[in-house]
Amino acid sequence: MRRLAPFVMLAAAGCATLEPTLNQPALPVPASWPVGDPYLRSSEATLPAVTYAQLFVDPGLQTLIAQGLRNSRDLRTALYNVEAARAQVRITRANQLPEVTSSGSARESFNGGSRASGGGFQSSFGANVGVSYDLDLFGRLRSLTRSDQDRLFATAAAARATRLALVGQIAQAWAEYAADSTLLAISEQTVAIAQDSVRITNLRLRGGIAPRTDLLQAQQVLETARADAALQRTNRAQDINLLQLLVGAPIDVRLLQNSIADANRTLVPLPAGLDSRVLLRRPDVLQAEYNLRAANAQIGAARAALFPDISLTGLLGLASTALTGLFSGSAFSASAGAGITYPIFNAGATRARVRQTEAQRQALLSSYEQAIQSAFREVADALATQGTIGERQRASRANVGASAETLRLVQARYRGGIDPFLNVLDAQRSYYTAQRSQVAVQLAAATNTVDLYRALGADSSLELIPIEPGR
Repeated sequence: MRRLAPFVMLAAAGCATLEPTLNQPALPVPASWPVGDPYLRSSEATLPAVTYAQLFVDPGLQTLIAQGLRNSRDLRTALYNVEAARAQVRITRANQLPEVTSSGSARESFNGGSRASGGGFQSSFGANVGVSYDLDLFGRLRSLTRSDQDRLFATAAAARATRLALVGQIAQAWAEYAADSTLLAISEQTVAIAQDSVRITNLRLRGGIAPRTDLLQAQQVLETARADAALQRTNRAQDINLLQLLVGAPIDVRLLQNSIADANRTLVPLPAGLDSRVLLRRPDVLQAEYNLRAANAQIGAARAALFPDISLTGLLGLASTALTGLFSGSAFSASAGAGITYPIFNAGATRARVRQTEAQRQALLSSYEQAIQSAFREVADALATQGTIGERQRASRANVGASAETLRLVQARYRGGIDPFLNVLDAQRSYYTAQRSQVAVQLAAATNTVDLYRALGADSSLELIPIEPGR
């Protein structure tokens, strides 16, 4: 009992709850982002307040995102979860207030015998109003309310994470459609070049200048390009299907970009802030933090269950044998009382519940730290790509230019009878590969912008869904 005395004194002194103090844990990551090669210089990294409309400036993409935010079934589910959590807070909070109930009764009974001896029909009427109130001296109900409020905040953060992910997924699918459209154009261009090679080689074969193997090799290149073009048409159709799923409705293909180079010009790079504490405002990190706070409040509720539960009750009643006399002074009655409930023996279940909530809090603390570490890794990876993507783009442009010039020279030398047709085939393959590689790098640049947007979680237009302030 001596160990319990401090808690009793605190409760008697008006202590709100028996929850342990929850201090903000130190960030389990470095205080700043990685520096040096391949990252940008620190002076280039600042974090402005941004919205997706500032990063994804293409009007078509903005229209698709707006449609997705209106129609997404996943987002609707998340918002309904917020409503359910908000209702749960109201339910739990109501337990802290007095409960008023009312009842009424009317009864007709018959006893045998004469009316003079009390027999015959007898009527009785009654009306009661009852009031009960849990004093909550040790803060059990307040802790449960705080726990549900923190769960509400966590659910709202999860809804914001769903919004952020949806915006990123639509932007990514839009960029992939642009990349696949560019690859389709390259494949169709290669088909045209291969058809010209087949025509020229066939003329040279008829003139006895080229062997039949040259014609067969040219036809192989042509059919390979046709197969690639068919594959890219399939990929574009699947991109549209994905966009329609994300948007939640049929889309207008005129909103899409057909060139990944043009698409990249409408994506504004997002620099990352120097201070890794910006991660604390990521919705998934906020969700983990509020889940941790909710678990901490559960410890207070479990500790309070170790102490007596005191409640006050009152009853006001009216009783009469005649309905007309129900509201007379003699029909009135009143009572009041107090009840104390204290667990004497439950095989240690109450104390085990305290240990359970403490272990759950520690588990959620680890989850919270893991969420921060994962967020840091995602941002650091995106920054590493951001620091080198410009050089990759310059190299890919130079490679395409050199491959195109090589193909032009080799074709001229082949027509002049200087080079064999095998050199033309090699030059065509190199040019085709260089073009496809350039598209991959351009798509990587677009993906990097989207990844950094999602990793930082810095969209000020997707703030937490409004919830009731205060506790």
